[in-house]
Amino acid sequence: MSSSKTIYDVAALAGVSISTVSLALNSPARVSAETRRKVLEAVDALGFAPKPEAVAKARRGVGRIGVIAPYTSYPSVAQRLNGILRFVSHRPLEIVLFDQVSAAQSSSPLLASLPITGRLDGLIVISLPLDEVVAKRLTTLRLPTVLIDVRYPGFDAILTSDSLGGRLVAEHLIAQGHCHFAFLGETQQSSLYVSPAQQRLIGYRSALQEAGYSLAEDDVRFTLHGVEPAMNMAMELLAQEKRPTAVFASSDTLAAGVLRAARKLGLSVPDEVAIVGFDDGELAEALDLTTVRQPLEETGRAAMERLLQQLEKPTTTREVMLNLELVKRATG
Repeated sequence: MSSSKTIYDVAALAGVSISTVSLALNSPARVSAETRRKVLEAVDALGFAPKPEAVAKARRGVGRIGVIAPYTSYPSVAQRLNGILRFVSHRPLEIVLFDQVSAAQSSSPLLASLPITGRLDGLIVISLPLDEVVAKRLTTLRLPTVLIDVRYPGFDAILTSDSLGGRLVAEHLIAQGHCHFAFLGETQQSSLYVSPAQQRLIGYRSALQEAGYSLAEDDVRFTLHGVEPAMNMAMELLAQEKRPTAVFASSDTLAAGVLRAARKLGLSVPDEVAIVGFDDGELAEALDLTTVRQPLEETGRAAMERLLQQLEKPTTTREVMLNLELVKRATG
């Protein structure tokens, strides 16, 4: 057969549209196995000559899934990624990772450029908020996208209730007999969205108020992400004349900083100050830290499962809420 055959000829012989032929060759995960078979049979019958790598990709049924997250900054993200990778370990998918340093920004230049530079079939966004520009681009390009730990109208999302997590901490500390409470969260660089730390504070404060307690202005502090910044801020917090007896940190990393500060000040934990974190990763286990357990790997698995469903047969987007659990250990 002549190699002058065109994509139009392939589409006609396969009984599909030109765009479907293009998807089958360039984004095979976005079409069914049967459709790929028809397109490849037409390609073979006509001697059509697309790029060799495209044909190889289509024959394997391989799709490219982008995952963007602050891997190097947040240990909890690595656990979510484990869930993603384990779910697709036996599937013909290429997982492409993109690291964004901070989750405290309103959005990301990297995230904004991914649909253009990444040649992706689908995208999972972990702990990074979308802004209107990025959301519109993803929608316009019809790039199937699932969010983890954040939400945006019209997008699939796998979530936990941060405000509920804050309530769990407050209820636990009240039950332990505490009356003077504090909160340490991550400084947010943008006011365009409500961060998980802010949501945790909202739930924490609300539950305390309902029980007849309040959070004084000096007992709510924010710091950069990291053990050392958290330790420095906690030193100020715990050195006050009227020192709080219970501190809720919005992540295990910040809680580790509070724990170091308490030890530097010679405070007994939990007798003189109780400390509770959030996430329950390896750090919490190593420090024997009381914390709120997030279903980290489960969110990764659920997000990838939902993305594959959308790639196979697009449906109305939905949000899935997973449960949290307070894990009591030695610090509070």
